[in-house]
Amino acid sequence: MTLQDMFNIAVALSGFLGGWWVKTIWESLKDLQKVDKDLAEKVSGIEILVAGQYVKRDELKELGDAIFRKLDKIEDKLDAKVDK
Repeated sequence: MTLQDMFNIAVALSGFLGGWWVKTIWESLKDLQKVDKDLAEKVSGIEILVAGQYVKRDELKELGDAIFRKLDKIEDKLDAKVDK
């Protein structure tokens, strides 16, 4: 076996290992891109879900008014008790 044959074998082996490594990295990158896309879709879905559950301004105003009416009734009752 000559020096040229050993060099050719070394170059072929390093080419094979380099190609295998690049293929492995490429497949991993594709998998990560798919997972990233799926995760982005899930986050987008959660954003839509959360945004749909906010209390509307009118509903909050009605709730606040109801609470203050109840507090006014309680205050009136307490005033009536103090007067007796």
